[in-house]
Amino acid sequence: MNGSLHHVEVNVSDLASSRAFYDWLLPLMGYTLVQQWKHGFSYQLGETYLVFVQTEDAFLDRVYHRKATGLNHLAFHADPALIERVTQELALKGIPILYPDRHPYAAGENTLALFFEDPDRLKIELAAY
Repeated sequence: MNGSLHHVEVNVSDLASSRAFYDWLLPLMGYTLVQQWKHGFSYQLGETYLVFVQTEDAFLDRVYHRKATGLNHLAFHADPALIERVTQELALKGIPILYPDRHPYAAGENTLALFFEDPDRLKIELAAY
C-alpha cells in the first residue's frame, strides 16, 4: 500500500452542482457514495476515495483555473465501453467534451481518451491507454 493514492479532496464552488455532476459520473466507474454531510460528500473505489467540500465563503472570490498553479486534472482508467457510455451521457446532459475535433484520440494517435470539465471547470479525463 505504500505510495498508493489514499484520497483526493477537492474544494468546490457550488456543492449542489458538483454533487449532481459526480453523482452520475462516479457510480458509472464503480465508485460508491460513502459519506455525505452538510458541507461535503465522498465516493470510494477500493482503497481510494474522492472528497468534495464546499469552499468557504471567504475563498469563493478566487476562481479555479487548471492552468494556474495547482491541480490540472483528474484522470481515471476507463475501458472503451465506459468512454462511449460517458460520451453519450455528456451529450444527453449538454456537457461539452473538450477537444471535440480530436475526440476520441485527443491524448494522441491511437490513444483512446475522453476529456470534459466538472462544474468548476476541473478537467476530467477517462483514459483507455
